[in-house]
Amino acid sequence: MFFFQLLLLYFVTSVHSQYWSRNISELSSRYSVVNTFYPFLSQTGADPWVFKHPINNLYYATKSTGNNIIIWRSRYLSTLDIAENKVIWIPNNTTACREIWAPELHLIQKKWYVYFAATTCDGDNAHHRMFVLENENEDPFAGEFEFRGQLTDATNKWAIDGTVFEHPLTNNLYFIWSGWEGDVDGMQILFIAHLSNPYTVDSRRVEIARPMYAWEINHTPYVNEGPEVIIHNRTINLVFSASGSWTNDYCMGLITAHTDADLMNPTSWIKRSNPILKSGNGLFGPGHGSLTSNNWLIFHTAAYNGSGWTRQIRTQPFQWNETDGTPILGTIQNPNLSITLPPGEMQRHRYQLDSPTSNPSFSIEVNNTGWYIISVQVRSKTFMKDVRYLITINRKDYQTIDVLYSDNWSSILVSVECQHGLNTVAFSVVGAVMGEINSIDFFPQI
Repeated sequence: MFFFQLLLLYFVTSVHSQYWSRNISELSSRYSVVNTFYPFLSQTGADPWVFKHPINNLYYATKSTGNNIIIWRSRYLSTLDIAENKVIWIPNNTTACREIWAPELHLIQKKWYVYFAATTCDGDNAHHRMFVLENENEDPFAGEFEFRGQLTDATNKWAIDGTVFEHPLTNNLYFIWSGWEGDVDGMQILFIAHLSNPYTVDSRRVEIARPMYAWEINHTPYVNEGPEVIIHNRTINLVFSASGSWTNDYCMGLITAHTDADLMNPTSWIKRSNPILKSGNGLFGPGHGSLTSNNWLIFHTAAYNGSGWTRQIRTQPFQWNETDGTPILGTIQNPNLSITLPPGEMQRHRYQLDSPTSNPSFSIEVNNTGWYIISVQVRSKTFMKDVRYLITINRKDYQTIDVLYSDNWSSILVSVECQHGLNTVAFSVVGAVMGEINSIDFFPQI
């Protein structure tokens, strides 16, 4: 028995010496092939808009950057953050100059349109108005977006968060936005107007919702904003955001109308008395949600308790109430638990550490030299401090990533080139602020 133990010890020591990095990974982490992901899309940005193309099935996305408009496209929802992207517009006139908010990319009558809010060059919030870009190419990454000017009704009042939808029965176009009743901020109201074409209003504005319930008027100024439309079973669903966007109370509500109704009649629109998504599971201030045709909600939350307009972008699936055609958003998913990937997305190889570690190393064997994606589940260990990580591949410095402080784990995507065979991927903290890594997912970049 003693001889057998010595022989076993010699064998283990020999293998460990020969394949040190491989065995360190195996001893400190659990490897598995999974069809799940952590539903975290981006450390930065707000007001996400995602459109799933009905023909090529690609996801197209944009979000608030503040100083320009960028679009992304990806085969997979989960990889939008590092997908192909293009800056399609940089301010070049005095009317739409600064504070560029909440762009949306729409495919209307075989052309692409972007709707966004911006101020004049003084950056005064009171000067926010809505504007339109147009691209006649079937591919929004081809050609250029032309500035079509301001989109407004005759009142020309303050306006943000504009969205457009086409009526499924009549093909009429409608514009919905968040605006002021007068010229002074006190309440943000949702208005609707009819469009003669994607960049021209040809009707008066009609109020369809104003803050009225306790969860909408618990902070001043009172806010209804971020309207998004999705139509299901003859129900026009207007999902919107309410309460102070700078607070933990920010949440999402629902207003509905029937496709047979006169949409320019305010009584056609019925608001639910309770929010349909609010803070929970350690996440605060969910808002400005975009709903895709394959039933995924993309929305922003506060990065941490009380962070206000410092936001992160997340996603989770939603369901339909087939009785009345309304979306069921449920509760916010636990941000630190993985959920099933959207159908058609590639499985991942997960390396789950037995306990979070500051400077882990992983041995990853690949069959083909090429580009891969690593999703790093990481966080800062120091309250309100960001941490920087250096990534090395096969002991060569590869790149650094900045991990912004959050109450929860962040899943940061990194594109890496790996060689055929065994690759050592290591993470080390740069600087005095410590971080910790819980797991990595690894899969080909396609």
